Amino acid sequence: YGELSDMMEIVEQLLLRLAVEVAGGPRITLGGVTVDLTPPWRRLPMLEAIRKYAGVDLAGAGLAEARKACDGLGIEYAPSMGVGKLIDLVFSRKAEEHLVDPTFLVDYPVETTPLARRKEDDPSLVHRFEPFIFGSEIGNAFTDLNDPMDQRTRFEEQKALLEAGDDEAQMLDEDFIEALETAMPPAGGLGLGIDRIVMMLTGSQSIRDVILFPLMRPDEGL
Repeated sequence: YGELSDMMEIVEQLLLRLAVEVAGGPRITLGGVTVDLTPPWRRLPMLEAIRKYAGVDLAGAGLAEARKACDGLGIEYAPSMGVGKLIDLVFSRKAEEHLVDPTFLVDYPVETTPLARRKEDDPSLVHRFEPFIFGSEIGNAFTDLNDPMDQRTRFEEQKALLEAGDDEAQMLDEDFIEALETAMPPAGGLGLGIDRIVMMLTGSQSIRDVILFPLMRPDEGL
């Protein structure tokens, strides 16, 4: 019986309390940059972030327009990517690094999150956010989709993307749809990157400084 705003409050209060416990107050510093974790954090729609930091307007864009924007920005993309994935790609390549102060990036394209509820005022977007600090994403949250008919449509779209070569697309899950048909109350889901949060709270520059048992992990990608 929670949704997006409940998940936002959890993130804000959790990070604030951790900062007070670890750093003695709401301000933390990483690489010489200091941010204040005091709520409320900024809410920034993805399309607005792209307009502000990438200089392109992708609101209502079709596939050809989204590809043209990527080409103009020098961003490579897979032929199987739809409009939503391309919009997300532009954000991650050109805007993400600018979200230094605590920010909730909101209003993701529906294609990127097949398990999230659509926005009532714009069905092309979903109720989802990712929290960003120091230009890095530290989590993911959304209001869960509990409409079995919409969920089936989304799964079918994902299946088509999977067959077209999108290895991140999801398969159609009949058992999950059947469970939704039984009934699911409103719900919100949240995941947080503990390693990244510990890095930020302790001012660590490398994730190897904070992960448990670093010698048990491969060097690649760390």
